[in-house]
Parts: sequence; structure tokens; C-alpha cells
Amino acid sequence: MRGTARSGTGAPQGFGVAIGALAVLVVGSLTLVALEVASSPLGRRTVVAGLTVLVLMPAVMLGQYAPPPYRLPQRRRWWLLLVQAVLTYLPLLLFNYRWLSLLGFLAGAVLLTLPPNASVPIALAVGASGPVLSTTDLITTDRSPLSLLLSTAITASTVFAVAHLALLAARLGANREHTAHLAEQRERARMQQDLHDLVGSSLTAIVLQGEVALRGGGTPDSPSPAPERARGALTEIIALARRLHDDVRSISRPDGDLSLSDELAHAQRVLAASGVEVRTVLPPWAEPDPAVVGCLRFVLREAVGNVLQHSRATSCEIALRADGGQIRLTVRNDGAAEGRAPADGAPGRHGTGLAGLAGRVIALGGTFTTTSEDGTFVLTAAVPAAPAGDSTSPTAGRAPAP
Repeated sequence: MRGTARSGTGAPQGFGVAIGALAVLVVGSLTLVALEVASSPLGRRTVVAGLTVLVLMPAVMLGQYAPPPYRLPQRRRWWLLLVQAVLTYLPLLLFNYRWLSLLGFLAGAVLLTLPPNASVPIALAVGASGPVLSTTDLITTDRSPLSLLLSTAITASTVFAVAHLALLAARLGANREHTAHLAEQRERARMQQDLHDLVGSSLTAIVLQGEVALRGGGTPDSPSPAPERARGALTEIIALARRLHDDVRSISRPDGDLSLSDELAHAQRVLAASGVEVRTVLPPWAEPDPAVVGCLRFVLREAVGNVLQHSRATSCEIALRADGGQIRLTVRNDGAAEGRAPADGAPGRHGTGLAGLAGRVIALGGTFTTTSEDGTFVLTAAVPAAPAGDSTSPTAGRAPAP
């Protein structure tokens, strides 16, 4: 299963169409502006300066609009938005109506970059600025204010729709990969349990019966000590059964040879592919008890699934720390809905919900907490590094090795 192809490592489906449509829209619109600037009766230096700005604008715009996996971090897009605003409004005073079509691209960038509660009012203000300026002496144009407003709205909505659909497609692809990962883990766990229950118990019985026969313990089929040749054959059978039983136990250990680092790498990949900026904290440390690893890997998988399915997060921080004999996993994202957590176990939702996660952590003697405040959701699971007498340990309830 370790060779399973990872679909999230490349560009999501529809990326080529989205980026192509955006490129045509941006380059085509800027070319029209450039033609009007070049044919204007302005001075040569003014025209050259305007054309230079138009050459730089595609990089600024596409840096704002690009969908994952080429989406820039939030901080860089904020700076690009500021640069785009400067390059949009300052030349307006010089080029007048020739520059007004760029207001729609700025409004679209505002919708894509700022939080929803702030982006809509600011985008509306950007759209209204064109008609307002046209009624003053700062800009001269023969277009009506309504025409300018509709033109800006059409450009802004087109930019936002194409870029946002590409972002949704990327998140859907990442969610599909995460779902496949969950199905793979469940199938692995089922096969491991079946292997242990069916094969392990049979090998244990073979070893026990073989030892009884080897000792000549008065079984119905062997009332007297076995001959030398039979003793050698039984000894070899017992040794082979023991080796096979050890192999079965190692294979059927929960989560196999997968570690918390592997799960963290998967989480980082699918979140980044969905357009979520990811920051991880994983200091050097030794892997804890297998039961703890299995519990925290499950919590991390469910937390990532909640971010992908039930939030509008743009950033996520995953921290794994060893603190005072405990392993602490913290998942923080900025996509919490107002007034509730992203995943509260409501009917109809997939997964176990917060109650299921809390039950797994508490069963190992740990603590599980969630907080949601100011649009930020924080999930914390702390488990003792080596829980004593844990019934979920990989060796609990199994026959001892012969």
C-alpha cells in the first residue's frame, strides 16, 4: 500500500482551463488598455511609463488569482493587493478613462484575498469609485456612471468566479485524496485484524499442540514419547510456527509501520493542495507507544477532514510536541463558522465528530479540548507517552507468544 499513487502532488483537474481563461482575460484586457494608451495624445515619457506599468500588471494580477498548487501565501497576496491598488488608482489621474477598466480586476482581487465580511463592502467601494470619479474633474470620460459600474461588476465577478471555482476544484481534489487515504487506513486495519484473528490464533494452537506432542504429554494421538525422527520434525514445525506467529503480530500491529511523521506529511500535502496555507511544528523525537501513535494519527486524520469539508480555512497550523510525559497534538485553523465549531458531530455528517475523537483520547488517559473564537478553531489532544494498562494496545487481548 505504500506505493499508492498520490493524486494530490500535481495540479488539480481544471487548473489548465482556469489559468488559461484568467490569462486570456487579463492579457486581453491589458492589451486593449495598452492600445488606447499608445494612441493617446500624451507625451512620450508618459506613454512609456503607462506601458511599463501594464507590462508589470499581469504578474501582479495572476499572482493574486492563481489557484492551487501555485497559490501564493496569504501575506504575499496582501502585499500584491496593495501594489495592484496603487497601480490601479494612481495612473487614473493621468490616463483618465483609458485606465478605468482595471477597477474590475482590483475588485476581483479584493474578493479573492480579503475575508468575506470585509471583501464585499470593499469590492463594492472599488466598483463605485469609478462612477464617483467620473463625476468629478479628476477624470474625463464620455461613459455614463451606470456603464462604468456595470463594466466593473462584470469584470470583477468573472475574475472571482473563475478563480474561486478553480480553488473549489482543488479543495475537492484534496478532499478526494484524503477520503481515499481514510479508506486505505480502514482497509489496512480490517486486514490486520483478520490476519491476527484467523492466522495468529491458528499458529498459536499449532505451537501449543506441537509442544504437548513433543513432550509426549499423553495426547490421544501420541500416548508415548515421540520417536527421534518425529521429535525433530515437531521441533522444526514449532520453530516455523513461532517465526510465522511473530511475523503475523508485527504485520497486524495497528497502523503497521506508519508513523506520526507520515500522517503529518499527508496532512500537509492535502491541505496545501486545497489552497490552505500550512505550518507544521514537529521537533526531533522518538515515536511513542504504538497505541498513542494510532490514536493521534486518527485524531489528525479527522481534524484534517474537518478542515477540508466543514470550514473555509485559508491557513492551518499543526503542532506536535512532547511536553511533561505527554504527547500534545494541536490543530489550529482560521475557518471556524461564527458561533460553532467546524465539526460538531451533527447528523448526516461523515466521520465520528468531536465526541468520537474525545472518546479515543480519554480511553488512553488523555485530554481532548476544542475552542472556537474570532473565527479560529483550535483542537488539542494530549495523551500520555506510554499509557499503562491500555486496552487498545496492540498486544492487549492477544495470546502471549509461545
